[in-house]
Amino acid sequence: MPKLCLKGIGQMKTEQGIPDRRNDIDKGLEARSILTLFQSPEEGWQLYTSAQAPDGKCICTAVIPAQSTCSRDGRSRELRQLMEKVQNVSQSMEVLELRTYRDLQYVRSMETLMRSLDARLRAADGSLSAKSFQELKDRMTELLPLSSVLEQYKADTRTIVRLREEVRNLSSSLAAIQEEMGAYGYEDLQQRVMALEARLHACAQKLGCGKLTGVSNPITIRAMGSRFGSWMTDTMAPSADSRVWYMDGYYKGRRVLEFRTLGDFIKGQNFIQHLLPQPWAGTGHVVYNGSLFYNKYQSNVVVKYHFRSRSVLVQRSLPGAGYNNTFPYSWGGFSDMDFMVDESGLWAVYTTNQNAGNIVVSRLDPHTLEVMRSWDTGYPKRSAGEAFMICGVLYVTNSHLAGAKVYFAYFTNTSSYEYTDVPFHNQYSHISMLDYNPRERALYTWNNGHQVLYNVTLFHVISTAGDP
Repeated sequence: MPKLCLKGIGQMKTEQGIPDRRNDIDKGLEARSILTLFQSPEEGWQLYTSAQAPDGKCICTAVIPAQSTCSRDGRSRELRQLMEKVQNVSQSMEVLELRTYRDLQYVRSMETLMRSLDARLRAADGSLSAKSFQELKDRMTELLPLSSVLEQYKADTRTIVRLREEVRNLSSSLAAIQEEMGAYGYEDLQQRVMALEARLHACAQKLGCGKLTGVSNPITIRAMGSRFGSWMTDTMAPSADSRVWYMDGYYKGRRVLEFRTLGDFIKGQNFIQHLLPQPWAGTGHVVYNGSLFYNKYQSNVVVKYHFRSRSVLVQRSLPGAGYNNTFPYSWGGFSDMDFMVDESGLWAVYTTNQNAGNIVVSRLDPHTLEVMRSWDTGYPKRSAGEAFMICGVLYVTNSHLAGAKVYFAYFTNTSSYEYTDVPFHNQYSHISMLDYNPRERALYTWNNGHQVLYNVTLFHVISTAGDP
């Protein structure tokens, strides 16, 4: 993953003489953008919008870690650590060499004394008194171990010389590798990434909405809870707010867990509990601008619960909406009413007797919960596995089981529909919640007791200057 940070920086430069074309967006260039924004629980990375011109050349693409902190490239970090180890070893050997040299001088002086004593003993022969002879002999015996110590110091000296040469060669090799990699200093790299992040945000703002063309392989965040449930983040919260809400079960539940961060959710720590005044039905809940929107159990009532004040701000019946497993998705579970948020606001997906069980999409006022406008999609809700909204388009899967795909799309801006064929990998074979988060541009899924994320790929067309 860290390699992508350097890759993104490289792509902002010109490649093979091609000039940086990021300004083409301002000129109204049509562009294809792949939106891949989700957070990795292990490293906290985020992928921001990338875009390509019709000829395939890169406009802007990069991977930026959360909170503007860029981890060093793996090879660069490893290289730096090796260089530090070499430096530490070199310093240690210098200290050892000084100490060895000092001790060696001392041993050599003792060697001189030892030879002097030996010469005196040999010259004296039988002229010394027995007492003097014994004193000299005792001193000689005390000095005898210095001979082996001297040989050890000499050997240590030769070892140090050899190790220093090896370290010198290793340092040269590592320096050559570093020069070949062209690694930047960390501070310089971080400044480059921060500048790139600002440019990418500007690029993302210009890209806007797009049409779904692909769904990534699943990313399992955690396995927790029963077979059915829902989990979500606030679609309107700033990027620094990564709280996660968790609701286990599909009916009669009242307990909502609020985790401080995604990392805390993964570890199951640092959470508070909210006890809802009315139980919920289904799994189609959504957190939007600090409030939870959910279907009150055994009713067609929409409830808006505010987390900070721990109170219900408003509740309202959804006219004609079926409830209590009258018109659920194919998996059942009291999923009659499904609330969603996309780039354009709050939505309710449900059905009524009047439209013969076909899916109805209604735009809701998030303050009053009044229906602002409704669309009859013509798609039978009991045949749908799950559904989600992206950029005002309702996407429907044809099954909640393995082998599902995104099969149907309804466009609210044109009141038209089309059948699609977007593969959707259902890893755990039973999806009971599927929702799009426009802030992170990822799909949140509850799949057979697993909390899963999917990345999405959108096709973008940027209007030319003067277009409406």
